[in-house]
Amino acid sequence: MLKAMAEKRSYHAPALSGPQVDDFRRLNQEMKFRCTEEELQGMAKIMEGVTAAYQRVSELPDTSLPVVRYPRTPGYRPGPDDNPYNAWAWRCDIPGAAEGKLSGRTVGIKDNTAVAGVPMRNGGKLLENYVPEFDATVVSRILDAGGRIVGKTSVEDTCFSGSSITNTDGPVRNPRDETRIAGGSSGGSAAVVAAGLVDMAIGGDQGGSIRIPSSFNGIVGLKPTFGLVPYTGASAIEPTVDHLGPMTTTVADCALLLEVIAGYDDGRDPRQFPNMAVPEYSRLIDGNVSGKKVGLLKEGFDNCTEDIVKTIVRGVANNLPSYGISVADTSIPMHRDGGAIWTVGSGQGLYHCMLRDGGATYYTKGFYPASMQEATFRGVSTHPHDIPPLVKFYSMYGEYMTQLYGHGNKFYAKANNLVMELTRQYDAALQKFDVIVMPTLPYVATKIPPADIGFADYHHHTLSMASNTMPFNSTGHPAITVNAGFAPTDDGKQLPVGLMIVGKKFDDVTVLQVARAVEKLAPKDKLSGV
Repeated sequence: MLKAMAEKRSYHAPALSGPQVDDFRRLNQEMKFRCTEEELQGMAKIMEGVTAAYQRVSELPDTSLPVVRYPRTPGYRPGPDDNPYNAWAWRCDIPGAAEGKLSGRTVGIKDNTAVAGVPMRNGGKLLENYVPEFDATVVSRILDAGGRIVGKTSVEDTCFSGSSITNTDGPVRNPRDETRIAGGSSGGSAAVVAAGLVDMAIGGDQGGSIRIPSSFNGIVGLKPTFGLVPYTGASAIEPTVDHLGPMTTTVADCALLLEVIAGYDDGRDPRQFPNMAVPEYSRLIDGNVSGKKVGLLKEGFDNCTEDIVKTIVRGVANNLPSYGISVADTSIPMHRDGGAIWTVGSGQGLYHCMLRDGGATYYTKGFYPASMQEATFRGVSTHPHDIPPLVKFYSMYGEYMTQLYGHGNKFYAKANNLVMELTRQYDAALQKFDVIVMPTLPYVATKIPPADIGFADYHHHTLSMASNTMPFNSTGHPAITVNAGFAPTDDGKQLPVGLMIVGKKFDDVTVLQVARAVEKLAPKDKLSGV
């Protein structure tokens, strides 16, 4: 397998053909440039030198690709009998280093993140038959730390959904009640962790996609500070909101996995900056929290549609003074607008990043997953009907607004400018409080809807739970969900309720410490048979 990947790297570029004068005439007309015939003829004469530059770049070896250090075989696509909860996209077995912080631990990797030699589908059909020839940075770090990667976890189609109903292979089912959603887009990672099929997993979070399924499944899920964990080698939705992070059963394991995957990636990820400190999170989570101040965000509670969720979260938060933590209400009115700001920025951004730019950050320095981009372009151009309905909707809406208002970045720019004010308001609250707390989601896991659900209901099922999670993707503050308790259902089930803790940027330590205090206070529960 390693030999095959090495051969894939030694690609021989075909001879390129540059535009001729008729091509320049056609493009001049299409692009409305009004070039003169003399200019077009001159362009055709000088095009050979530019084509030679393209040819040379095409021929040069791409030495940026990470070295794949650990032997592996491609693995296999599991059948129904080998795939509890439909949570696995692919099974494999890749042992890492003989020793390390994750020695003896099994890990699932979200199937939007490259594992060399293992198929990657990103939940849909656009990447069908794509096999990356490189490991994402988080994958390399997990293997270097002795972790054992045992599979790729199921995701929502192109990862753009907070439910678990859009994957091409069918819904991911919640281990606590298989008639209910697992949440998305990292639903497979949440399900395999909650069911005890792995020790820990990697998730991705652009609008809540780590925290949503973690809350629905009753596990711990951290969206770290933006840029703390390198996104290198994962499929992007929108580069201003992309995060990778840990999903685990305990805060201690969450801290340990963060410790392994965090840190600067030598300029490969433009979301990062040098000299980022990576504390030993796992040694610090039980630090003294006496004297810490917690603000209960009024607008975060107001977003809830189920009173039991508010009651359970507030009940646990009100017990935090037993650890010497003070708790008080606070208000940030602009939090109500966070979802709208995210929708415009990410809606416009996903159209350009995912469909036009092949699922990668553009116009910045860093590593470009060229093979992934090429595979995405190929899927979009050859079978665009396989783009999931939600992405089609936001793409058409974005194109409509671009055509109507004549400026492709008008609303994207305004939304990102508003992010600065939203950030300022959260930061002002975090000067008064060490963390702010609210329910992670407005309701507990819902029933899996029928396959023939109408689009309006489909949209509601996929994005309505993210009102509290979306804003912190836009601002980049660290946010963790930890289980606060269980809501009883009419059919006798107990469904998890998540409590979200948000902290200052790069103060992930305090977020983890308060999460550890909540973990000690919250009711304990374990899935039967695990």
